[in-house]
Amino acid sequence: MQKAIRLLAIALLLGAPAFAQVDPTGEWAPRFHEDQPERIPGPDIGDYLGLPINDAARLRGDSWDASLLTLPEHQCKPHPADYSPRGPANLRIWKEVDRESQQTIAYHTHISWQAPERTIWMDGRAHPPEYAAHTWQGFSTGKWEGDMLTVTTTHLKAGWIRRNGIPRSDRATLTEHWIRHGDNLTLVSIISDPAYLSEPFIRTTNWVLDPRQNIAPYPCEAVVEVDRPKGTVPHHLPGENTFLAEFAAKHNLPAIAARGGAETMYPEFKQKLGK
Repeated sequence: MQKAIRLLAIALLLGAPAFAQVDPTGEWAPRFHEDQPERIPGPDIGDYLGLPINDAARLRGDSWDASLLTLPEHQCKPHPADYSPRGPANLRIWKEVDRESQQTIAYHTHISWQAPERTIWMDGRAHPPEYAAHTWQGFSTGKWEGDMLTVTTTHLKAGWIRRNGIPRSDRATLTEHWIRHGDNLTLVSIISDPAYLSEPFIRTTNWVLDPRQNIAPYPCEAVVEVDRPKGTVPHHLPGENTFLAEFAAKHNLPAIAARGGAETMYPEFKQKLGK
């Protein structure tokens, strides 16, 4: 009798599905309650609040002109992997499973704006050498840490941290933690960039499960929006951007705070302002 019970228990164990982590797949609708003014209407020129940028990044931001986006070669480029969740980011996640082993090979993502698709490899493969091609989505590998999916991304093309000219270099590394609580999905992203950041930059983004979501195609055709002499690139020379002071003045902020920098992220900075 006991032998029969043991055999039955073994059979049940063998027939049971393997232990799996939380499933992040599905259709996800974005929520914009975090950083809404920056993400929806967009940041003002000169708004570098809370960014751990260095002088090189500040110089790039000061010289940026929004008319750059009217150039045909800039019109259809997608947001890079580190910024695309911040924009109009209706999100689809699905997994790729090995037919023989039934192990997850990769997760794939599709985001609505400009329709970028990304692969997060889950099969233990190594990142390519530094000289390998850099792309908008980079090269991503993931691993489960409990119920949290941790993703490391390298080989990103140069991109941006904020949509007002603050850059992110192609030397940056993106670390992400994807966390699902019921019908809510949270992404914690950490950008480390030796070229433009003096400290890692951390932000969070959220979605809600939406089974009825149907992401439309995003065809994009570049056209000449503004007639310019050939080779013209909109920009501001150092010291000539007259719009930089408007953000701090409009919101009655100390000019030094609007200029960003790691120290402006911490409570101790208030003491400096009081001196």
